[in-house]
Amino acid sequence: MRNSSLDRSALLSVVERFPRQRVVLLGDLVADEFVFGEIARVSREAPVLILKQRERRILPGGGANAANNLADLEARVIPVGVVGDDEAGVGLLEYFRQKAITTRYILRRRGYVTPTKSRILGGLAHWQQQQIVRVDREPARPSDRQIRRQLLARVAALLPKASALLVSDYGYGSTDAREVAALRRAGARRNLPVTVDSRFDLHTYAHVTAATPNEPEIEEVFGQKIGSNLELLHRLGRRFLARMSLEALLVTRGRDGMVLFEPRKEPQHIPVFGSDVAVDVTGAGDTVIAVFTLALAAGATFIHAAQLANCAGGLVVMKRGTATVSRRELMEAIRNA
Repeated sequence: MRNSSLDRSALLSVVERFPRQRVVLLGDLVADEFVFGEIARVSREAPVLILKQRERRILPGGGANAANNLADLEARVIPVGVVGDDEAGVGLLEYFRQKAITTRYILRRRGYVTPTKSRILGGLAHWQQQQIVRVDREPARPSDRQIRRQLLARVAALLPKASALLVSDYGYGSTDAREVAALRRAGARRNLPVTVDSRFDLHTYAHVTAATPNEPEIEEVFGQKIGSNLELLHRLGRRFLARMSLEALLVTRGRDGMVLFEPRKEPQHIPVFGSDVAVDVTGAGDTVIAVFTLALAAGATFIHAAQLANCAGGLVVMKRGTATVSRRELMEAIRNA
């Protein structure tokens, strides 16, 4: 990331305002479980490795990871979503309480399976551990209408004092585009930023402030492979921006950085921050939307918000597992960029 001294000053000014922001997060709260084991031997039952479990952690994933990032950026984050009364749900609530993230607006539903992504990692003693397999546990069906009405009412009550609304839709049914449209209209008079990260239904979220899809998600919307064809990327980005009536579209491209689209402006390419060889991309998209949304809440322009999100994304992919970026880390990276 290359910044002039003026840009650096502007970016630092935005980050300094982070603690004064109050972000409401509506979305799918996911548990990321990591099971670490040491390779003991090959099983006699089948040609597979036997691991001796050494450690097990439950960390926030999905919308919960975006909330965790907002908290570490020192914003006041209010997550609104559903968890089950299972171990993963209890673990998420306990994690939030320990981080002083309010759980008041999270519904705990009996019999609901908290979406959980279990990653099994193994290696030899004192060696780097590698992911061997991932096991996903998901609710049998999306949240019913009554649950969603409760979530919607909670968000609506919070919006008058909010700086921004972040929607994290991982396809587990906590909300949809119609409900977000109603919330957007409620916040329209205050010009409240509404940002969306949607894994499967991005094309339905029209008229929000901004979205932060990755390149494969744009390819899926249009059924076209972009690859290294920048002309096609620009064409599809402009089409999506216009079709969805967005104020901005930030497309993440992995080692190729990001591209920001705004109406009546040329696409702005932002080169990847730091190394283009990532250690672990788990949850990086959650970090990107968290920083982008928080920057907009703090009054940043779209390009400054994108630069900050790009910087944070570059930092978080150099960490293992589901990780966050602190406000202090972000400020130090900007100063040293």
